[in-house]
Parts: sequence; structure tokens; C-alpha cells
Amino acid sequence: MLTKILHRGWPACRYLLTRFLLGVSLLAILPLSVLLGWVSPDVTAALVRLANREQREASKYLGLLPEPALPSAAPRGMGNVVALFRDKAFRRSLRILLLPVVVIPELIVVVVALVAVPAALGSMVLWPLDPGNFNLMAVPIDSWWKSLLFGPLQILTGIGLLGWGVPAVAARHAKAVRGLLAPTSGELETARLAERVEELTRTRAGAVDSHGAELRRIERDLHDGTQAQLVSLAMRIGIAKQTMAEDPEKAAKLLDDARDGAEQAMTELRGVLRTMYPPILADRGLAGAVSALSARCPISVELRVGDLGTVPASVEAAAYFVVAESLTNVTKHSAAGHVDLLLERRGPELYLAITDDGIGGARINEQPDLLGRGSGLHGMVHRVEAIDGHLELQSPIGGPTTVEVILPCE
Repeated sequence: MLTKILHRGWPACRYLLTRFLLGVSLLAILPLSVLLGWVSPDVTAALVRLANREQREASKYLGLLPEPALPSAAPRGMGNVVALFRDKAFRRSLRILLLPVVVIPELIVVVVALVAVPAALGSMVLWPLDPGNFNLMAVPIDSWWKSLLFGPLQILTGIGLLGWGVPAVAARHAKAVRGLLAPTSGELETARLAERVEELTRTRAGAVDSHGAELRRIERDLHDGTQAQLVSLAMRIGIAKQTMAEDPEKAAKLLDDARDGAEQAMTELRGVLRTMYPPILADRGLAGAVSALSARCPISVELRVGDLGTVPASVEAAAYFVVAESLTNVTKHSAAGHVDLLLERRGPELYLAITDDGIGGARINEQPDLLGRGSGLHGMVHRVEAIDGHLELQSPIGGPTTVEVILPCE
């Protein structure tokens, strides 16, 4: 019973004590804020952040989900009072200045709840040292019957306040804060759109960087591979043409070499094209392409494919490359013996999960680590986010490692 009371009362006391310290701080800096707040955008932005934080703390205490994407202060220039008072987030945050009005009564309740029981026990034992100067329930104690009557009564009062009174006051305070500082639906929509724009800017920037790196890789592959083969092929054909009349056997050998070089160039060109859009996707679809990747993996892969329906080509390509890169990472770095691969349609989204029983510790890094890990996962994130998808990696040390991908299909 006592543990339950402490479990209820102490978080409430801590919450209210923190609000008291905040209220006293606000009261202390209020004159300076009034003088500088309208001039400095940083001061008003800090007030908005503080109001949003109080709203989140109130939601946390009540066990409720905080409002998503709480709006921050609107940008404005130094001394721009018109923009300041047009800012809905700032006008809402001014309500936090009411906090010092209520924190003193709340503090009294908290102090009484915390002190009542220890004070009662001490007064019941020590009153004979100075009769009449020890109080229980505000009654001077000068006899044992008063001590034994009012002492237990004060203990019960303190326990009641700690277990039920203070939590009720804290809950009422938190609900009032949520009501006063809750943003309007318009503010939430504006903040959500701003967050979405920021996310799209970031993901599109990553997609552009990834696309540029991909183009440079393709150009390098074509220049170092296919182009070199074609130049060598042209030179061999030219030499064969010059020696055709004088040495037909040598010319024939050069033409044979040229044919072999042409076949090798075609093979390398097909390899480059396969990295752009795998032909197997067009031939066998996403399920068949993923099945082929699983069959080629040197590690045992348990593949489960649900009904995929119609999947856009961009989503098919992203899913295919995520599977290919993931299986490559598992083979190279994980020391795994088994892989579970799940691919299915979940409403308007394509869900992909790849789990291995390896050593774990995978991280998403822009540059590979000392073991050569991480950069491939970074590229996967860019590829997924470029089509508004989401990738989540869970890889604790010791494993298992799970890559979950959600790709929109509509």
C-alpha cells in the first residue's frame, strides 16, 4: 500500500515542484522579457519553445500523446512588433505567464504532503522536551492524549494528500496547461506542412546527391569498361583491315579477337544497364526478381511473398535494389547463417522486411567504417526516401539485424 502511494504521489510532487521553479523563474525574468521581448526575436522564440515544452510535459504526465509538430515562433525581424502580434504561436505562449499565479498554492499542498508524516512522527516523540511548542494538525501538543489523537490524524492526512490530493492537483494543473497552451488546428496544419516541406527538401536533396553519384558511377563504368573495350575493338578492326591483303591469317585472328572483345563489351554494357533498371523486373516482376536474388544468395534465405498487386516501376526498382544491397551486406559483413525475407502489400503500401541472425552492429553512415560497412545502407535510405518511403534499421550488437522498408504504391 505504501509503495503504491509513493508511486502515485512522488511523480506528482516532482511535476508540481518543477512547475514552481519554472513559475518563480518566469516571475524573475518577466520585467526583462517585457523590455526585450518585442525587440529580440530570440526572446519571443524562446517563450514559444518554453510553452510548447510545458504542453509536452503536461501530456507526458497525463500519459497522453503530445500534439504532433507543435508550431514554433514565426520568423520576424528585429523590432517588428506587427509580425510579433500576428504570430498565433506567440500569442498562445503568453498564457504561460499565468503560471506564477497558481504555483504558490500548489507548492503549499506539495510541502504539506511531503512534511506531514515526518513532522507528525517527530512531534509525537519530542513534544515532552518542550510542551506546547510542538503542533499536530495546528494544535499545540502538551499531553500524551493529544499526541496520540492528533498524531495519527496528521499521518493519515499526509498520506491522503500524498496518495490522492497531490496527484489530483497535478492532474488538474496538467489538464489546464494542455487546455491553455494547446495549438489550434490551423497552427498544427501549418506546422505539419512546414515539417513536410522540410522533410521533402531533405529527401529530395539526398535523392539528387544519390542520383548524381549514380550518374558518375555509370559514366565511370562506361568510360573505364565499355568505352575502353569499344576503342580496342575499333583498333583491332582497323589493323585487321590494313593487314587483310598482306596477312589474311593475322587479320582473321584480329577479327576473332575483335569478336571476343565485342561480346565482352556487350556483357559489360548489360551489367551497367542492369544497375539502372534490372531487366529481370520487366521479365519476371518484383516477386520473381526477388526470388532470383534469394536463390543466388550464398546464405539460406526463407522468402515469403504475399499478393503484391500492381506496383509502380519506381517502387519495384527501389525494393529490388534494397533487397540486393541487403543480401550483399548480409553476405559480406553479418556472419549470418539464415535470412528471413518478407515482401507483401499492406493497403496502399509495399512492406519489406529483411532479418538475419548475424552479429548485428550495422549503422547507417555516409562513409564506410573500418570494416567497410554503412555506406550501402546510406544509399538505400536515399533511394527509399526519394519516393517518399521509410526505412528503419534495428541492429543491436549481437544481432539480429532487421531492415524494414515501407514504400507508397499510390
